[in-house]
Amino acid sequence: MTTQHTMNWQAIDADPRFQALHRKKTLFLWGLMIFSVIYYFLLPVGAAYFPEIFKIRVWGPVNIGILFALSEFIVAWFIAVLYSRRANAVFDSMAQEIINDAHNIGA
Repeated sequence: MTTQHTMNWQAIDADPRFQALHRKKTLFLWGLMIFSVIYYFLLPVGAAYFPEIFKIRVWGPVNIGILFALSEFIVAWFIAVLYSRRANAVFDSMAQEIINDAHNIGA
């Protein structure tokens, strides 16, 4: 027979370790989001207000505007790699500590 374990989710939510994990993760994700939104909107704003810069040819028909648009894919991958490294190095270990002690929290 298996025993049914119930979690005290309110106690886990109130645990200082969970609060620290949530705070660190939230601040990091907000920073990434703000950076990515600003970078994303630099393309249309730059094309609208600085078209002469975006029209500069770099190689054949390729201009700064096209390179900047393509750089958004690189930045998106960079953000994904940055998040996964931070999650693996910091967030996962903090979460695992809470998981390992989950049955004892609030007991």
